[in-house]
Order: sequence, then structure tokens, then C-alpha cells
Amino acid sequence: MLYQPDKLLLIAGPCSLENRDLCREVADTLGKLKQEYPALNIIFKGSFDKANRTSIKSQRGIGIDEGLKIFQSIKEEYGFPTLTDIHLPDQAAMVSKVVDVLQIPAFLCRQTDLVSAAAETGSVVNVKKGQFLSPQEMTHVVHKLESLEAKEIWQTERGSSFGYQNLVVDMRSFGIMNESGHPTIIDATHSVQLPGAGNGTSGGQREFVPLLARAALAAGANGVFLETHPNPDKAISDAATQLPLNELASLVPQLLAIKMASMP
Repeated sequence: MLYQPDKLLLIAGPCSLENRDLCREVADTLGKLKQEYPALNIIFKGSFDKANRTSIKSQRGIGIDEGLKIFQSIKEEYGFPTLTDIHLPDQAAMVSKVVDVLQIPAFLCRQTDLVSAAAETGSVVNVKKGQFLSPQEMTHVVHKLESLEAKEIWQTERGSSFGYQNLVVDMRSFGIMNESGHPTIIDATHSVQLPGAGNGTSGGQREFVPLLARAALAAGANGVFLETHPNPDKAISDAATQLPLNELASLVPQLLAIKMASMP
């Protein structure tokens, strides 16, 4: 099992892989945190393609071939398992040869062909809960994966649409989704998005990322997903929501303390 109940699952990395130097800078910081806190179970994440951009003019990323090369180098140099999102069924087999966790994007969580293709690879599958779903409805997504005998199933809360251009995280979600018996994760950065509120991009309130991460762990989340960047304002995607890389060192011990206090 890639998920380890006695450790804090931390899925972290830049939104878009952007380039090798950026990924190594983030991985350097994560590596130091891993050395300092052995109770961390770190998964390095990044996207090779931002396929659901608000504007046709927005940058989409480096592409699947270069992205997989970066993931391979991160695994070899730092030893981190890796995670990325896929958008098409025919990407699953190719990506799974390098990446350990295949992520189903929130907008695609009910796409049976995509979910099936991910499960059939034998990789861990992390499904983001759609902004349009109640936590109760995630049981149907999980049942699909169970029926396909997915190797390991994770589910991630990333906020629900709350009126126009706003999201809200219902802390009851973690208790409800945990009833499936599979790990439930808080996506603390996408949950503070203000979708479409940036005149062709998504806005956001990154100052609330630590608050949501802490609150979700206290409410029963099993792990934290967050995007981090050395200079978020210069990021090619999700500039308004990524956590500055230099803030990780102060946040991680807070998260670990809550995780350890919540363990039976």
C-alpha cells in the first residue's frame, strides 16, 4: 500500500511541471522536510497538461513526453513516488509506466472510460470529487473503482460550487467519504480557488490554504494535497492559490501535530 495510516500523506508539488529546474527546487525542499520529519509520506505531484484552462490563450504546460522525463528524474534523484492527472483513457497506460498515482480530475470524476482505464493499469488511483457532487455521491465513483479491482483507491475533496465563482469545503465530507474505507484527502489549494474570477483565469485566496489543511485533518482527512511554487505569482497556472514554497517549513509541523493527535 502506498498509503501509510501511521504517517501524514502529503501530496505536494507545483501545479504545472513548467520545467526541470522548478521541479528540482520544489523537490529539494520536500526532501529536506522528509529528512526532518520521518512521519511524512510525501508524493511529488505536477501536471504535464492543464487541459481545463479557463481561457484558450492560457498556457497548458510542457506535454506528456517531457513531463514523464521529469517525473522519472525526480523518482531517481529523490526517491519520491509521483502523481499526475490524466484526461484521456489512452494516456493511462503510458503514464502508469512512470507515475505511481493516476489522478482523475474533478470535472472528469464520472467519466467511466477514464476511471476504468486508470484502474486497469494497476496503479493507485486518486479521484478528485467534482465540484458538482455531494460527498455522498462519491460512493458511486468508489464503487466503480472497486468493481474494476483498482489496486488502491484515494478520494480527494476540493470544494463544492457555492454560488458563482466561489467554492466551499463542507467539513462533514471527510466523515462521510471515510465511510467507504478508502483514504480521504483535502486539496487545500484548489479549494481556495475563485473559479473564473480572474478575467480569463481562476482567482483565489491562498491565505486560507493553511487554515483549510489544518481544519480538514482535524475533521478526519487522511492526507493533504497542496500545490507549492517558489514564486506563485509567476506560475503559469493557479498563481492565486499555490502556497509559497518557503511557507511549507512552518506549515508541515502544524499538520503533523494535528495528524498525530487525531490518531487512535
